[in-house]
Parts: sequence; structure tokens; C-alpha cells
Amino acid sequence: MGGTLRITAAVVFVLVILAGSLSETLDAMSWPSEEAVLIHNFGYNENGRPVLGMIFSGETQVLAAENGEVIFTRGKNNTASRLPSPLGAWTAVDHGDGLISIYSRYNDEPVSVSQVEKSQPIAFSGISGWSTRNGFYFIVFDRRERHWINPAMIITPVQRTRLPQILSVNLKNTQEGLTAQPGNLNQGRYTVLVNAVSPAITSTAQENFLAPQRIVCLVNGAEAGVLNFEAFSARDGVLMVYRNGLVPAKQVYAAFPAFEAAEVFLTRGQANLEILVQDIAGNSRSMVNRLIVN
Repeated sequence: MGGTLRITAAVVFVLVILAGSLSETLDAMSWPSEEAVLIHNFGYNENGRPVLGMIFSGETQVLAAENGEVIFTRGKNNTASRLPSPLGAWTAVDHGDGLISIYSRYNDEPVSVSQVEKSQPIAFSGISGWSTRNGFYFIVFDRRERHWINPAMIITPVQRTRLPQILSVNLKNTQEGLTAQPGNLNQGRYTVLVNAVSPAITSTAQENFLAPQRIVCLVNGAEAGVLNFEAFSARDGVLMVYRNGLVPAKQVYAAFPAFEAAEVFLTRGQANLEILVQDIAGNSRSMVNRLIVN
């Protein structure tokens, strides 16, 4: 997934040029696999870079998430194309209203059709592009708004009963560059670093941790910062995420494996820093840190 940020411009260009428009209204998408294990989801912090879709592992058929028109396909051994190689073998399907699904890093050539129906096999998982394990990579892109959309926003959700986990909370003094755990702090401006995950439901013995849907920071009950994993956009070639407005993704993801969830100014006295983490199913967990600011 290391090349995600570098393939953005080329992929957007191809989708804008080739994509048509269907008149039908899009219902909830279905999962692009019945058997694959979701190992990384939209917004996951992968070594300091965000995942822009869903990464699946396992040997399985890759299924169309919704009815649509196949607007582009590329085999993994296609060396004549000038398209970037990180996606490997990939297919783009237009679902109308500017919404496109992309299936990539699968094995060999896709099926040769112009139209697909929901849950119709498109290809078989494998290893191509910059993938390192058997599986495939699924992306949803809005070509009208130039947004990468969290697929979990429009796919029939999996019911979860396990709450998100807050693994750590640290504060980084923006002037001194020093990181400390909540406790005794000097007055000043701080970046709130939150390492939080959403436990995945898998059929394997190995636990997979996913990115949450939202991280909210509150100081003395007042909202100080909200980091949303609903959609990412590009501005002047820079990938942007929403944290109280658009900010560069590399800023939010620089604190791997944590997220830069908010910036707060702490004045002298006592303060409560509350972190609220929510997953796509609405499950939430909170943590209150009591601060003494000198």
C-alpha cells in the first residue's frame, strides 16, 4: 500500500476521461467478497500513509459490489500501458451519479464484459502490483467530487458488538516538539496523538485491527477536534483528510501508528481531556485524561 499517494493523479485522470454515467439509482453496495478477510480498511494508518479503500486477504473470487458498466480493465502483465503499476491488475466499474468502484491487485486478467451485475465475479484474488500477500484491493471513488469514499459508508454494514479500543493518548508540544503522556504539562499548544483501533470480525484465529470511523477530542466538555474517516479528497495534488476542516493527510498520519486527532491550547489550571472513538456501526468508547497545566 506504500504507493497509494503517488498513484492518485494518474488514477483520477483515467477515471474522469473514461467514466460514463448510468441513470439508475445506486442502492447499498454489497461486499466484494464472501470469503476474504478484511485486513486494512479505509483510513487505516499503514506505516504513516492512509489506506484509501479496503484491503482483503485470501483466495477468493472478486465480486462486483453493484450493477454497473465496466469502463476500464488492465491485466497485471500489461506493460504497454502508461498507467502506474502499483494497482497491478485492476478493473473500474461505473455505477452512475459519478460513483466508481475499483478492484485491483488481483491475479491475471479480469473477465471480458462491458456490464456487470451485483455480486458477479470479476476476477480472482492474487498478487499483482505492489501487493505482498494473496488478496485484492477495493476502492470507491466519486469522480464528481474527486473524493475517495469510505466503502463502509455505502456497503451493507457488518453488525459489530465489540467496542473500539483506545490504545494510547499522548500530547506533543508544538513549540518544543516534545511528546508526553497526559499528566503535568506546561501551558501551551499541543497536538493530541491518539492510537485507536476497531477490532475486526474475522473467521481466522488472527486478530485484525481496523481504523475507527471517527475520533473526537473534548477539553472540559467542549469539542476541540474531530477527525472523520468518511472521505478523503485531493487538493493541488495533495491528499487531504477532514479534521475540523481539510488538512494534509501526511500531517494526520505522521504519528504512526497513532493519528494527529486535534490541536488544543491548554491554559494553566486543571483540565479534562476526553477522547471519544466511534466505529462504523455506532459503537463507541471514551477515555478521560485529567491534566494539570502549569
